[in-house]
Amino acid sequence: MPPGATPPVLSDDARRAALARAAEVRQARAELKADLKAGRVTLAEVLSRVGDDDVVGKLKVLVVVESLPGVGKVRARRAMADIGIAENRRLRGLGDLQRARLLETFGG
Repeated sequence: MPPGATPPVLSDDARRAALARAAEVRQARAELKADLKAGRVTLAEVLSRVGDDDVVGKLKVLVVVESLPGVGKVRARRAMADIGIAENRRLRGLGDLQRARLLETFGG
């Protein structure tokens, strides 16, 4: 929404539905990050779901990389800077070369 714009007026039912959907999305993202951290899901599997899953596609690359086992904030930021990925980039916005470099750096 542009700065200064007013949000749309929603009915109570529409507001409840939007809040419920937002909670579902947050839960799905939290589960994905936990699965990455535990090694139940690989980076390659997450990247393969970008086109099919809107929740995955809208995740920030930095959040995903930081969720990998053994990768902290400093290592994630350094690797992304070396690859040329901005910290605010989302998974859906990655190019083929950036995806390949991420997989080279952090494994599949």
